[in-house]
Amino acid sequence: MAQSYWIETLGCPKNQVDSDKLVGTMAADGLKPAASIDDADLVVVNTCAFVEEARQESIDTILSIEKIRSEGSELVVTGCLAERYPVDLAAALPEVDRVAGFGVPVTLGPVGGSSKSLSDGEDAAVPSLDLLELPRPKSASPWGYVKIAEGCDRNCGFCAIPTFRGKQRSRSISSILAEVEALEVSEVVLVAQDLAAYGRDQGQGERQIVELVRAVADRVPWVRLLYLYPSDLSEELIETICQTGVPYFDLSLQHVSRPLLRRMRRWGSGDIFTERIERIRTVEPSAAFRSNFIVGYPGETEDDHDQLLKFVEQTQLDWCGFFSFSREEGTHAYDLDDQIPSGLMNERLAELSELQDRITSERQDARIGSVVQCLVDEPGIGRTTSEAPEIDGVVRLPQHVEFGQFVQARVVNAEGPDLIAEPTS
Repeated sequence: MAQSYWIETLGCPKNQVDSDKLVGTMAADGLKPAASIDDADLVVVNTCAFVEEARQESIDTILSIEKIRSEGSELVVTGCLAERYPVDLAAALPEVDRVAGFGVPVTLGPVGGSSKSLSDGEDAAVPSLDLLELPRPKSASPWGYVKIAEGCDRNCGFCAIPTFRGKQRSRSISSILAEVEALEVSEVVLVAQDLAAYGRDQGQGERQIVELVRAVADRVPWVRLLYLYPSDLSEELIETICQTGVPYFDLSLQHVSRPLLRRMRRWGSGDIFTERIERIRTVEPSAAFRSNFIVGYPGETEDDHDQLLKFVEQTQLDWCGFFSFSREEGTHAYDLDDQIPSGLMNERLAELSELQDRITSERQDARIGSVVQCLVDEPGIGRTTSEAPEIDGVVRLPQHVEFGQFVQARVVNAEGPDLIAEPTS
């Protein structure tokens, strides 16, 4: 009887792609998906290590799974936490059978064997796996993430990703398109640490993101881009995104105070960001915007915070995420002075979140009465081009609407971030 596996995935969409690649590998090895954790012979936890909160969630998940997995099963920890802290993780969690970094096959070794980790040196001769190019199963949803590059060449003051994900490594357009076609989905969501810089590392000295987006758009009805660095949002890229029919702009802004952005080792300012957003809305009034902001970065003054509040109020972005600064080893910000007290950080975070919740609600209310096209993700749940999967609101539809299809619907109500709609035919 074939062994069975269970994968628990934490963190961002890029981690979900990595898990899909591992599923493809395990299927090729003859393993079958388990019905539950306690039914699995092999349990894999794909961890996140971006900030302290994510690391703690990863540890808590590992410990909770250890309590319910079946006797004799193998527990493997992979992903960012395993890559960033292989030695410490293996020492701190003797319950784990294997700590496998990005390039180590999670199926290596017998189930129930002795505890090993990458730090033991016993796996040094094992050829590494390139997760980017591994096959993956067809998507179970009408949409799918596609990772187009790994790593990042930037040196943002708060981010440790380059220290364990490495330099940017772009895939070929042909390999990406082959994966897009194999997924058989209606929407492809392109992801990477630095999406707009795609192709810059391939020796041509020029980005190829526009060429790639156009090629993907020729193959699927919807193509969406997540995580765009604002300085790389060229006029050509803006025009291309709008031409795909999914005018959704996920801009990695992080803050709007020029002095604080420089302290973050970031480009831009509130005035520059506002001008670009207004220009896009002039070209495409239906464009939707998402961004993320760090609250409490060392040296953030009350004036900096007020500038961010004013920006959020004035620009009326559809979706925003606000995150407390996390002091990360190996980053420029780790040793900076003027650290912000956690209490003050939480106050600023709450103020911004309350403001954005109101803005999002009002923007969704303004859509009542409009007719929208929805992709039905699951029975009773759909999305328009203005909502990215898993992170934004949804459109609630009647249960009988066919899953996986596009449907025209009239918005009849709104509840916070979600719309309520009825099919027009």
